[in-house]
Amino acid sequence: MSSFIIEGGCPLKGEITPQGAKNEALQVICAALLTRGEVIIENVPDILDVNNLIALFSDMGVEVRKLSGESYSFKAEKIDLAYIQSEDFMRKSAAMRGSIMIVGPLLARFGEAVVPKPGGDKIGRRRLDTHFNGLMKLGAELIFNEQKQLFTLSAEKLSGQYILLDEASVTGTANLLMAAVFAEGETIIYNAACEPYVEQLSRMLVRMGAKIEGIGSNRLTISGVSSLSGCRHRLLPDMIEIGSFIGMAAMTASEITIKETSVAHLGIIPESFRRLGIIVEQRGDDLYIPRQENYTIESFIDGSILTIADAPWPGLTPDLLSVMLVVATKAKGSVLIHQKMFESRLFFVDKLIDMGAQIILCDPHRAVVIGLDNRFRLRGMTMTSPDIRAGISLLIAAMSAEGISTIHNIDQIDRGYQCIDTRLKALGAKIERR
Repeated sequence: MSSFIIEGGCPLKGEITPQGAKNEALQVICAALLTRGEVIIENVPDILDVNNLIALFSDMGVEVRKLSGESYSFKAEKIDLAYIQSEDFMRKSAAMRGSIMIVGPLLARFGEAVVPKPGGDKIGRRRLDTHFNGLMKLGAELIFNEQKQLFTLSAEKLSGQYILLDEASVTGTANLLMAAVFAEGETIIYNAACEPYVEQLSRMLVRMGAKIEGIGSNRLTISGVSSLSGCRHRLLPDMIEIGSFIGMAAMTASEITIKETSVAHLGIIPESFRRLGIIVEQRGDDLYIPRQENYTIESFIDGSILTIADAPWPGLTPDLLSVMLVVATKAKGSVLIHQKMFESRLFFVDKLIDMGAQIILCDPHRAVVIGLDNRFRLRGMTMTSPDIRAGISLLIAAMSAEGISTIHNIDQIDRGYQCIDTRLKALGAKIERR
């Protein structure tokens, strides 16, 4: 198990370019299974979750070629359907959350898909009902092997239907969208997730020959086609990494410029950090974060304590609440962080409390942060990363803390952040990997 050793209190300075979007990458790579043609994907992040999915595709028989440092070619002309039934496939796909999005393309193209209960972050219950209920409405039959924890879906053909999702699930919408492109007739997905990731997937599918209307809205209309061709697609910059860099600059009183952020696709993220008192300046497509020794949390107009909560897009993504919680520990003022979607994502706050933060964990979903306003700094300590987002948040806390911190289980951070130690050291951070 690898670890980071961090010396806190080192301000950063310079420019940093965000990696390609992790969550988009997992979706569009899975979409390559829908065609026998070549799919070229650019700006692919070099992170564990994505690399594991690419390796799994290669094992499945997909012809994978690395064209450059950040570009890949996928050609799923021949798929080893026998391998998909193997123990090796089950073991590898169970280890990553993104494997669930293989189901829609395999079911649509080959009439059958097998998937174990997927892994990923241990941040509470992440149910699969939205995926499977939608696929069953399209005509799939679902069998669950409880002993092996294995889902098998099969269908002679898929037929277009009206599907009202019970939750605006990003991966659920992506899975149904990829299945529906081959369904006979018209499919309407209402209460669809409309995150930029889903919009990007939709536009990629259209370039491949799919017929999709309502892109960017919560009502998608898909007219089934018989086949798709290859295409070229470029990933957006990762909005979660951009938000992490904003938080990192604030906590370390640093001056940094985040390059090529695709501001139009960041939604409410920059404004949410501004509500914590952080100056975020847009300069073209870059974001400039000036050095700030102090920042003050806004209150609501009536003077009541600010609440920051996650919500389906265009609301605030839940993936940044952990970062915003850490940022608030240094601010002047108080804020209620309300994590609505996952019941275990706030449990890492006990480590921040041990570092000296003033946080009241109200329940699994809510925490009140009382900002220290530089009255005293967090203190370095040894801790373990429980998941990707908590891991980067602990790293941010350690970079602002007094003394030396050690973070174990940094494989969790590597799952979502590309060469984060190397990139931060180029800005002046003192961080070593062991």
